[in-house]
Amino acid sequence: MPNFCAAPNCTRKSTQSDLAFFRFPRDPERCRIWVENCRRADLEAKTSDQLNKHYRLCAKHFDPAMVCKTSPYRTVLKDTAIPTIFDLTSHLKNPHTRHRKRIKELTEEDIRKIKERRLASSIEQLVSKKDTAVEDSTSTNEDEPQLSTEEKEFREYLRSLFEVMVMLGKQSIPLEANKASEAEHKSNNFQALLDYRMNSGDEALKKRFEATALNTEYLSAAQQSQLLDVCENTVREEMLMEVRESRFFSLVTGDLVEFAGEKHLPLFLRFVNQQNVLREEFLDFVPFDGDESALVERLEAQLTDRWGLSMEECRGQAHKATGTSTTKMKAVAVLLMEKYPLALHMPCSHMALNIHLANSLPFPSVQVVMETLRRIGAFFSTPFTQDELERAISTHYQKNEEKGSALKQTCGPGWTEQHNVFDVLLDLLPPLLLCMDTIRDNVDGTFADAVVTDAYSIAEILADFEIVVTIVILKNVLTFTRAFGRNLNGETLDVFFAANSLTAVLHSLNEVSDNIEVYHEFWYEEAVSVATVAEIPVTIPRLFLRKQRAADVVEIQAEVYFKEYVTVPVIRGIMQEVEDMFSETNLKALKCLSLVPAVMGQMKFNTTEENYAEVYRNDLPNPDTLPAELHCWRIKWKHRGKEVRLPTTIHETLQLPDVKFFPNVNSFLKVLSTLPVLKLEDNKTDMASDRLQVYLNSVPVNQWNKSLIMLNVNTHVKHDLDVMVDKYCRLYPEDDPEAEGECEEAAEEDATK
Repeated sequence: MPNFCAAPNCTRKSTQSDLAFFRFPRDPERCRIWVENCRRADLEAKTSDQLNKHYRLCAKHFDPAMVCKTSPYRTVLKDTAIPTIFDLTSHLKNPHTRHRKRIKELTEEDIRKIKERRLASSIEQLVSKKDTAVEDSTSTNEDEPQLSTEEKEFREYLRSLFEVMVMLGKQSIPLEANKASEAEHKSNNFQALLDYRMNSGDEALKKRFEATALNTEYLSAAQQSQLLDVCENTVREEMLMEVRESRFFSLVTGDLVEFAGEKHLPLFLRFVNQQNVLREEFLDFVPFDGDESALVERLEAQLTDRWGLSMEECRGQAHKATGTSTTKMKAVAVLLMEKYPLALHMPCSHMALNIHLANSLPFPSVQVVMETLRRIGAFFSTPFTQDELERAISTHYQKNEEKGSALKQTCGPGWTEQHNVFDVLLDLLPPLLLCMDTIRDNVDGTFADAVVTDAYSIAEILADFEIVVTIVILKNVLTFTRAFGRNLNGETLDVFFAANSLTAVLHSLNEVSDNIEVYHEFWYEEAVSVATVAEIPVTIPRLFLRKQRAADVVEIQAEVYFKEYVTVPVIRGIMQEVEDMFSETNLKALKCLSLVPAVMGQMKFNTTEENYAEVYRNDLPNPDTLPAELHCWRIKWKHRGKEVRLPTTIHETLQLPDVKFFPNVNSFLKVLSTLPVLKLEDNKTDMASDRLQVYLNSVPVNQWNKSLIMLNVNTHVKHDLDVMVDKYCRLYPEDDPEAEGECEEAAEEDATK
């Protein structure tokens, strides 16, 4: 049965709000003050027990400092909490409305008595303040159990352990150090830090380990694992509390990470927090084994059963997949949308659209190109290899220094992830091969053997004519989506216009498909020209020729082969992916961005959000009043003062103090903000996906630890050591000193027998 708020002019109930509801206190004096502040005449005759049993006040009527959240599922009031925030006037605007909760009109005598009681209460508080302070110093809260000296020392000891664990995670320090030699055992960084703390005067650790023999482990691997689990779960729960409060979220997955012999899927959640700031946080790794259905069930179980979220509140999904995992993740997205139609599948704002489209194509030659691009990006991440590439560019373009200089600037860090990556790769192909040949020769011994091996492997792939043709086809086909993709990764206004330009993009792709013979002829000639400059022979793949000879089929011409096996599949695959990623529902959602005032202004305030709002009708607090509210919203901005600037982003709009007077618009913008295609607007800190990648790049694979990764990526999240200690004591009571004492006594009794 729902709880209703007893305050006048308050219609909140527990089924419509995440607010906490509090019973009237049983203490007669405190209960009388609550009733007095409520100004409910009908409650004055009721006893404190009756009020405690049948009446509630919601948290909105208390100062926030009086409300304490002791856990994600429990909110309590301070013992001295008194409700002080009430609406006692709004009913006057509509005097004909019937009110069940009648407000008592105070006479002068009532006001005088209230003042006298409050004055007397203040004097009593001042008199008893010293006594209370003394009592507080000698006694503990009745609700909290009295801790023995051993238990206090044990908690201090645990606090020191958790402090070390958190520091290991923040500083990317693995638990185990690398082997110095086969004969030498691995030193434990955790144990070394405990030694350092004890030498620095940590009394809690000293008391615990003063009798421990030298060179023995202070904690077993199992105990270390328990500490890490508690750290990880505590940090995750802090973020999940914010997600639950925000209600709506989007699901984002990263590229596969392989450790402990298994592939894992990084899982991120995007949401708008209580400060109306868009956040995207790393929550966990999900095992990638099994088929698509098994992975969907695993994701659902993680989000709903373990984390207490509802997939019905998921408003978007994006999957940053590469290689062979792309097909599986596309199937996962389809299955999730079948179950939850509003979990719209969209491109991820972290990735250029053209990169996403190329990654989505399941053809071997395209996947080889995309994997090679990732390898090239990693290969030239060091100054030595980058300098060698720039020298090769200068050598190749010595007769065209202007183009050479432009190419050097273009191929800086991150060029393999840009919208125009295939254009740059074609211009860079001859000097790139020259650079790889120089590194392979390694005349001066500048480069390590591993670098030379990588250079040889990359050069062999790029010197294949099939790869050259694939790069040329990708460059030309994705030219039609490049401007669209740039807008999609741009500001709110750019995204809105991108959604309205999709028809033109599809029209261009259809025109290419209808005239594929003509287009392919030009593109094939371009591929042959590039291959000639790079001294790459024009050939059909050896494997295909062998199969053809075995089947005794007439030999196919190279131009015909590449049209049937590269050009046609690529153009069809790109068209299909664009149509899937930007379905009618997705476009309706993006066109609702016209709610942002700057977009309204660009459209001369002639926008029609009502036509697209049906998608999110059930997410609005008062959907029936939406048309009238939208009209007022437009009028507000259309007739603003000349000095008032139109907010350009959802983030700016949500920060406006008067947006709360437009509850439907406010909710609408929060839902839209979670869509994964929109870029994160608060760029003060790196994205969680970037922080994760930095950790994976900086720490050796054999030293990755899931819990330490969670701590490292989420260093900005509050690390409450006391909460960790409490959680550990609840989960592992067998480690409690009293339990240990009982075991020792039992052992002594057995020995005497």
